[in-house]
Amino acid sequence: MTTPAPQPASPALPPEIRLRGVPVHVLTLEQAADLIISRLQAGLGGWVVTPNLDILRRATRDAEFRRLYDATTLRLADGMPLVWASRLQGTPLPGRAAGSDLIFTLAGRAARAGASLFLLGGNPGTAERAAGELVERYPGLRIAGMECPPMGFERDERNLHALAQRLQAARPDIVMVALGSPKQERLIEFLRVSLPGAWFLGLGISFSFVAGEVRRAPRWMRGIGLEWVHRLSQEPRRLARRYLIDGLPFALRLLASSAMIGLGLRAPAR
Repeated sequence: MTTPAPQPASPALPPEIRLRGVPVHVLTLEQAADLIISRLQAGLGGWVVTPNLDILRRATRDAEFRRLYDATTLRLADGMPLVWASRLQGTPLPGRAAGSDLIFTLAGRAARAGASLFLLGGNPGTAERAAGELVERYPGLRIAGMECPPMGFERDERNLHALAQRLQAARPDIVMVALGSPKQERLIEFLRVSLPGAWFLGLGISFSFVAGEVRRAPRWMRGIGLEWVHRLSQEPRRLARRYLIDGLPFALRLLASSAMIGLGLRAPAR
């Protein structure tokens, strides 16, 4: 009887903290990219969500979205308020791990590992421009495909199944989905069944940043948690409610409750 060859050990997932009862992993951007590639090479697929203030708020209030959130493999803090809250409650995150930075870090790791990317979402032509920028920046990066689904595609089952078939044919290792939340999470849940060994990432507006269609906030603004001000100035009509009416009050409650936990005046949510 032939003894089967030993399989490589599966890289362990990092520890988690909880913010308002919502789990977030404790790891840096570079550690996240390395972990994705390591688990991919071990034959393990996965799903990355990058909670910012809006995603964290939705996960505390929307049971269906929380179900999607809990189905993810890695949860990376994409927002300085989450980092501040973690420090206030005494469970510090190492820093921000934004999806708009992860797209570059992971593309670089994928190029070295020979892993392929599929870019799904964005405005018409944006995925192609983003792919071109990534390939220029990381020579040898393999692009398995690009797709910009039409508006409302998710409401037609034929479109969804056709998209799943195209992904299966392309056989990418990593699928980057830029459709905004919660649409991208709903789509990822559907598509993962077709590619269980791939990694899926929900990256919001990141393709537009990479392609140069939308200017990202200067690094100093990102470092002090003011990227939202820059985004609001670019799209005030679309983002005013999200940032000013929903976001700011929730941020204050998050920081206050985290400070109370840190002072021992309140038990952490579970």
